[in-house]
Amino acid sequence: MNNLLLSDWNTPFELPPFAQITDDDFAPAFDLAMSEARNNIDAIAGNAEAPTFSNTIEALEQADESLGKVLSVFYNLAGADSTEKREELQRKFSPKLAEYTSEINMNIALFARIETLWNARDSLGLNDEQARVLMLHHRSFVRAGAQLQGADRGRLKDVLARLAVLGTRFSQNLLADEREWFMELGPDDLDGLPEFVLDAAKAAGQEKGVDGPVVTLSRSLITPFLQFSTRRDLREKAYAAFVARGANGNAHDNRGIAAETLALRQERAQLLGYNSFADYKLETEMAKTPEAVRGLLMDVWGPAKATAERDAEILIDMMHRDGINGDLEPWDWRFYSEKRRAAEHDLDEAELKPYLQLDRMIEAAFDCANRLFGLEFSALDVPLYHADARAWEVTRNGKHIAVFIGDYFARGSKRSGAWCSAMRSQKKLGGDTQPIVVNVCNFAKGDPALLSFDDARTLFHEFGHALHQMLSDVTYKSVSGTSVARDFVELPSQLYEHWLEVPEVLEKFATHAETGQPMPADMLKRLLAAGTYDMGFATVEYVASALVDLAFHTSEPTDDPMAKQDAVLADLGMPHAIKMRHATPQFAHVFSGDGYSSAYYSYMWSEVMDADAFEAFEESGGAFNPDMAARLEKHILSVGGTRDAEELYMAFRGSMPKVGALLKGRGLVADG
Repeated sequence: MNNLLLSDWNTPFELPPFAQITDDDFAPAFDLAMSEARNNIDAIAGNAEAPTFSNTIEALEQADESLGKVLSVFYNLAGADSTEKREELQRKFSPKLAEYTSEINMNIALFARIETLWNARDSLGLNDEQARVLMLHHRSFVRAGAQLQGADRGRLKDVLARLAVLGTRFSQNLLADEREWFMELGPDDLDGLPEFVLDAAKAAGQEKGVDGPVVTLSRSLITPFLQFSTRRDLREKAYAAFVARGANGNAHDNRGIAAETLALRQERAQLLGYNSFADYKLETEMAKTPEAVRGLLMDVWGPAKATAERDAEILIDMMHRDGINGDLEPWDWRFYSEKRRAAEHDLDEAELKPYLQLDRMIEAAFDCANRLFGLEFSALDVPLYHADARAWEVTRNGKHIAVFIGDYFARGSKRSGAWCSAMRSQKKLGGDTQPIVVNVCNFAKGDPALLSFDDARTLFHEFGHALHQMLSDVTYKSVSGTSVARDFVELPSQLYEHWLEVPEVLEKFATHAETGQPMPADMLKRLLAAGTYDMGFATVEYVASALVDLAFHTSEPTDDPMAKQDAVLADLGMPHAIKMRHATPQFAHVFSGDGYSSAYYSYMWSEVMDADAFEAFEESGGAFNPDMAARLEKHILSVGGTRDAEELYMAFRGSMPKVGALLKGRGLVADG
């Protein structure tokens, strides 16, 4: 094969040769790699020798390595730096990949070999990891329809292909709405905006080709605008655009896509013998059932709603004292909450933000990883896919561990949110492979770039995912790194957030952008004391989204998902001034693919564990206790999905936590 994407990469650490790759390389590489993968699958299925773990499961693990090599580069670029060509390729690739996956999962001869191994598993002499990998492959085939007969097989294949198309369209529609809308700010529109917001708005204006500041739909820009702008009319306009993403009645409208997606997911579940898609999806998660998920969410909903309603009364009083009558609206909450925070905690975001420089927070995340796990980070001067991206070599005791890439700034070509992915996953089968891990965020640009405390928390969160990838030490790619239950995958990321709040970390790295002086002790104390400030609001907007997601996937599909969403929120008594964190037409977690469908609750399920896990450090002598760090790496970070998630947590902690740890961590007090 002469295609650049499929050749050996004679680059530092075998990084993709980004400077040489063009969009025209992807389609031919995809076709060649897909053909190779199909031939490999046919060879496994048609092998005349009796099935063994090596000639079937290990061969299957390696069958599509070339395809994975192409797609890992492509999808990282498509998410972080989209172009029209890449979006077109996504639309072409998604149904082909769905068809390829269905071909494998419904390959009768291939499944027969796996079934033979499964039935003889106790006599195969497998080690624990191999036994787990066999179980996961067998379960995956069964849940993908390998046992279906007749017309049901073809129908499931069609359903999955259509879902792949819809997920891609949903993502691209959302990106298009976010990319196209911006609001120019004239000289009379800047009242109340601190310098860091103006700098970010001017940088956004430059990207949009506008000579002046603009507000975009990037959360890192629109949130501080809503916090500080005294122009209530402009706050309303910006907020209305933000919540209308994917629901503007234009070519990018996602409401019909959501409705069709929900109907197809329900059909998929019923074809496979489940009552609902949530029953199907949750079977393999820690929660197991929709009832368990709803129980957790409702345990949190009551205290959170009560806290939010008490907070709303205070904000309404503040608003009325400003001479504004009527209801507190969603575009008012952040503005008055910021004023209240300044008054009650003597915390001014404009005063705080210069102490949270992006570069210093990156250093802080690296330093914590060094103190906990002995990792060292050295900047690399290598070509990457965008000028904003940076790379580091990760070593331990002089040994290469991984390459870490950070891509931190918002831009029109990048989808919203923050995420961690692997351009290459760790594995040992076929030779030791060290990972290339990518963190993508959407922070506002500046000189220097300054973060909010929530931004800094996001940086630590995504780096927690990166550590899960970098410290992986398994044989098989299918259980490497973050290849774990969806409601367990957020444990390492949310746990790592706690180190941002360790006083000695901020004392060292929270230094002023101009003076270089550390954050004053009294400010640090006030910042940490305000750690649970406005948690009622944050919890309500999140739990409402999770409950709507669950309701969508436990009930009969509807032609009008917006009406269903509104009915769920009305039944909950959703506070007027708070909206879902992700309304249905923007709910990429749920509708851009199956990842978090029926599983948006996962962040909260993991939070119950992360609150408890950090307590383990505190109880054992402090945040950097080496014995606890070693336990965390041994039982969770290094072992990926080689064991059941509950078993892993029990090995680390000794028992499963209760929801009380979460309520305590969020500063929420249950009624009564």
